[in-house]
Amino acid sequence: MTQLFITGTGTDIGKTHIAAAMLRHWRGQGIKAWALKPVASGYQPARSAASDAGTLLAAMGQMTSDAVVAKISPWRFPDPLSPDMAAARAGKTIPFDALLAFCRTEMSQSAAPLLIEGVGGAMVPLDDRHTVRDWMAELGLPAIIVAGGYLGAISHTLCTIEALRARNIPIAMVVLNPIGDLPVPPAETMAALIRHGAGPVTIFDTQDWRDWLVSL
Repeated sequence: MTQLFITGTGTDIGKTHIAAAMLRHWRGQGIKAWALKPVASGYQPARSAASDAGTLLAAMGQMTSDAVVAKISPWRFPDPLSPDMAAARAGKTIPFDALLAFCRTEMSQSAAPLLIEGVGGAMVPLDDRHTVRDWMAELGLPAIIVAGGYLGAISHTLCTIEALRARNIPIAMVVLNPIGDLPVPPAETMAALIRHGAGPVTIFDTQDWRDWLVSL
């Protein structure tokens, strides 16, 4: 049974895009995979279908509404800020133990592939003491790191890898999601990451990426 945590080198890097592609792949194979987006900032109920959770639900072939989104994304905040700040603006906090319990319940009940998508980058604060990395370490799932191909992406990716390794979080794959104007071809970024010990790296929507999905 495949269970993975999807994180990124920063925000707006394409975590949901990658997760949705994986869900569509499994769905095309007749596999009923599931995904969670437990924490979300910048969420507007009137635009639930356009939210990250809404995108995941659509990839699973599910109807989307604010009530359905709540089932996979219990902690949703309107301001597009780091989760701790977004929660504070709403007069709330993200209860870390409840977050872990929610994920563990879903993990224990899922017999199909399960993806848990984080929020922002791997070191984004959830509250005054915990980051997304703490969340990942407690769950113990292998991580997919979504990275870009922009100038600075190599440094950001290697820093994220080191941060996860420092907490013994296994890394299943680094997925380059090359969007926008790229300073070098994605293959050169991938080669540089591998030379510097990044481990397994693939480029989204290539044959290598598709082969890796089939292997899961």
